[in-house]
Amino acid sequence: MKIITREIPPRAAWALEQAGVHPLLARLYAARGILGKDELDDGLARLLPPSGMKGLHEAAVLLADSIAAGKKLCVVADYDCDGATACAVAIRGLRLLGARHLDYLVPDRVVDGYGLTPPIAARVKERGADLLITVDNGIASVEGVAAANALGLQVLVTDHHLPGPQLPDAAVIVNPNQPGCGFESKSIAGVGVMFYVLLALRSELRQRGVFDGGPAPSGGAVGEAASVEALRPQPKLDALLPLVALGTVADVVKLDPNNRRLVAQGLKRIRAGALPCGMAGLFTAAARDPRVATTFDFGFALGPRVNAAGRLADMTLGIECLLTDDTARANELARALDGINRERRDIEGGMREQAMHIVDSLFDESEEPPPAICVFDPDFHEGVVGIVASRIKDRRHRPTFVFAASQAPGKEHELKGSGRSIPGFHLRDALDLVAKRHPGVLLRFGGHAMAAGCTIAQEHLDVFDQALAQVAQEWLDAATLMRRLHTDGPLAAEYRRPDLVDTLHHEVWGQGFAAPVFSEDVEIISQKLVADKHLQIKLRHQGEPVDGIWFGRTEPLPSRVKLAFRLDADEWQGVRRVRFLVEGAEY
Repeated sequence: MKIITREIPPRAAWALEQAGVHPLLARLYAARGILGKDELDDGLARLLPPSGMKGLHEAAVLLADSIAAGKKLCVVADYDCDGATACAVAIRGLRLLGARHLDYLVPDRVVDGYGLTPPIAARVKERGADLLITVDNGIASVEGVAAANALGLQVLVTDHHLPGPQLPDAAVIVNPNQPGCGFESKSIAGVGVMFYVLLALRSELRQRGVFDGGPAPSGGAVGEAASVEALRPQPKLDALLPLVALGTVADVVKLDPNNRRLVAQGLKRIRAGALPCGMAGLFTAAARDPRVATTFDFGFALGPRVNAAGRLADMTLGIECLLTDDTARANELARALDGINRERRDIEGGMREQAMHIVDSLFDESEEPPPAICVFDPDFHEGVVGIVASRIKDRRHRPTFVFAASQAPGKEHELKGSGRSIPGFHLRDALDLVAKRHPGVLLRFGGHAMAAGCTIAQEHLDVFDQALAQVAQEWLDAATLMRRLHTDGPLAAEYRRPDLVDTLHHEVWGQGFAAPVFSEDVEIISQKLVADKHLQIKLRHQGEPVDGIWFGRTEPLPSRVKLAFRLDADEWQGVRRVRFLVEGAEY
């Protein structure tokens, strides 16, 4: 591992500090490209305007017409946290904006596979829908959209994934990554796209005279668009922002300025107690306090519990938890999701151990790992392959695919794989190249730079393994294959305080806007294993003893070492103390 210290532009750090930003935060923000305090303004007025997103006006018109005509709308969601929150935002938002006939459907990971497929389109039609709305999927559903069209359904695709060579023939497509879209935030999550659709719909309804400027009148219909309804106050959509924040962080999209503002706004409302009762139930189930909610809670507490439903059970559980306004029901569903997540962790633990054993058998300890890693075992569960791939990638620093046998009826000969990548290796582009070089090997594939999925016939596993390794051999060099940990350099002793830990945790960190990690040479005073899998450390930091822990590390450290660490605070006998959460070491 190579520990690298980020460069801190002195002028930017100085300007931020002069503008009243805390000196430590000024240094951290400057190192992440923030040049002035105005960039830290997370007000809703600073959000990118909806007008820049291609298809948004057409989507608003389509939805407004459908609502005015009393048509039935059906949302087709994805089975991850982004898809679940996007579905909840769609249903809640459309209700607020006057839709009376709403339904949703989420595919089963095992039986249906990903996205809008022809069978899913048929099920939507059977439910009596007129307009099918995809959230967090659909941009690659060429056949599914065609089937929906043939059934007489109109289709509105809202998605954020990268499109393939052919776009679906939908009535309207809203996706910032489609050709010709000038929306600056290409990293917006699926839930963020749906939120923008609702903003545009509200604007369209306002122009049609559906809303008045004050309290709702006692009765009487005014205006054609209002049909038989009275004019009503313009609904506030900011109540949806906690869900937008959760889905954005859980989907590990880049936290560009627009996404950071969406997340910050969601966190503010959660901390103030303005959150759906299902989210409150998830905080309780995870033993977290929403009054001090952080992005870490989204990524490591709430997100995994929602995702667990899609991995092992039915994501309907997760969506219902986010939709219900019944506190007792919300708590019941949150506890059920917590139980499913515990089961997911047990399955993942066994799979991870087996997968690591397979990986270790691929090369001698004295050798470098292969340029890409591909793992399959007949006993693997397809709902957890992505998590296991991530664990292997983290340990071996190689692009990794983990496959499981399909459990779908009639698809037993297929393998479903999930991949995770390292910086410098675009996983979806790699799959695209494999597909071109070996036609027919990839039955389906899609994804992003750092995460992707594919389906192959089991008989083609070796071909896929060799083809992916060949692409990795061509694209990756020794420098890229060396694990790099970017840090913020030494931590001044004056900042080693619990109140500053709270200050740091309060900020919005995530993918592309990394949480602070500090690094410097320290002396190891003592170390011991706890629970046989974590290294507990007592170290000397700038002359003072500090506790530390390295989760998942079992090998001892030398007496002098350069550590990379995050700040945390723990409480013992009523006293809060800073401790270091070790992320890596160079020696």
